[in-house]
Amino acid sequence: MLNEKRISVIIPVYNQERFIGRCLRSILNQNLHKSEYDVIVINDGSQDNTSKILKAFGNEIIVLENKKNKGLPFSINRGILKSKSRFIVRLDSDDYVNKNFLHILKIFLEENKNIDAVSCDYLLVDDKEKILSRKNCIKEPIGCGIMFRTEHLIKLGMYDEKFLSHEDKDLRIRFNKKYSIFRVPLPLYRYRRHATSMTRNKKKMKKHMSKLKKKHKIK
Repeated sequence: MLNEKRISVIIPVYNQERFIGRCLRSILNQNLHKSEYDVIVINDGSQDNTSKILKAFGNEIIVLENKKNKGLPFSINRGILKSKSRFIVRLDSDDYVNKNFLHILKIFLEENKNIDAVSCDYLLVDDKEKILSRKNCIKEPIGCGIMFRTEHLIKLGMYDEKFLSHEDKDLRIRFNKKYSIFRVPLPLYRYRRHATSMTRNKKKMKKHMSKLKKKHKIK
């Protein structure tokens, strides 16, 4: 039975020793009592110092270890299945959030029973946290910063583990066929653009985009 008072923040991480500490500090410093949410980190076989950094946070976070790298959708799904919360929100390990992030999205879903999921606008930042631009989360969607009702994700079958890229687009296409994502026009999420971002792997992105188009019959 889901805990009606709690949120689970799902953070998959792979070789992000440079940014994971910043990410975790931001989500643990929320204007929301710690009893209201938990943070589930899935360490996807990291080979750098990510594991040591995670240990430094002690029992403030729940850490799941993949013995070998299994990919982003597998790791997110593992986190979702570990959760016993009413709401799920994904945070990427190189991003960070405003201190009001969880509180505002949680209140919005609790007070609007007819809304399936809620997303917030985001600030695009560089590796030194310089703000590059503000983005509309509906016009330029990303896979993070969306708070879902957990039951909806389970009913959809969660993330398709065959997509090692564009897994968020695949989920959104399937989600929008049955449900809807509402926009809160507040830039509460910080989306980091840097040289090692997964989105910079153009060959991988192109391969999985072709797979996405084939699956959903997109021309």
